[in-house]
Amino acid sequence: PARESPAPPHPARGARVHGCVCPRLRAVAPAQPDESRVPQQVPPLPVGLFRPLPPYEELPRPLSPSGASALIDEGKEAVVDTRSPVLDSEAEPGFAVMRGLALHKLLQMLPGFPEDERQAAALAYLSRAGADWPEAERNKALASVMAILGDSRFAGLFSPSSRAEVAVMGSLEVKGRLRSISGKIDRLAVTPERVSIVDYKTNRPAPASLAQVPPAYILQLALYRALLKPLYPGRAVTAALLFTEAPRLIELPAQAMDDALARLTGA
Repeated sequence: PARESPAPPHPARGARVHGCVCPRLRAVAPAQPDESRVPQQVPPLPVGLFRPLPPYEELPRPLSPSGASALIDEGKEAVVDTRSPVLDSEAEPGFAVMRGLALHKLLQMLPGFPEDERQAAALAYLSRAGADWPEAERNKALASVMAILGDSRFAGLFSPSSRAEVAVMGSLEVKGRLRSISGKIDRLAVTPERVSIVDYKTNRPAPASLAQVPPAYILQLALYRALLKPLYPGRAVTAALLFTEAPRLIELPAQAMDDALARLTGA
């Protein structure tokens, strides 16, 4: 054990300096190997580890469901549509863009507010996002959103089991080539029996029936449906377009979506 050494005076200050002395430890002999132990038998490595990896196949850029309809026409080159699916009008692009984004944002956020606070929150948002709009347009946007959220026919779409802005991605064979599909669903409601896909559209005027719905919209939701069906086996996956101007919800028949998808994948 260590012991305290004598306290000699400091050479400069003269104060006593205390220290300790550690005795030298005895050398420890190295442990002798235990020759009686048998080396552990290691199983052979899996054969798959020695197989070369398959060549990497670089896929084309992800295809947006809202721009996939261009692939059906042979003469058109496939492009990625970077526009938001809610921006449909081309007649007045500046205002249509801002109005479409505002309606989209309100339908995304307001369901999370208590019902008695939604109108005040919508007014506060529109006073900022629509500060440069005519007052009549702000009032019309507010009326459209409140009519949708207050309509009992749409209650299931905004229930606690629903979610806004759901990103989806998967792969699909298009024209004999695997394509990556990437998009964002405006509203997704999931129950034990059914999965409901809803996409918002701001067309003016809103289509009155399925016959007036642009084919590109049907294909867009058909792709969302194709990506989700493997994730929810045993559940019906339905899709609908919610036209905010009416407001009007148009359900898309499964056959219409199947036909649109067949034209794309089999083209």
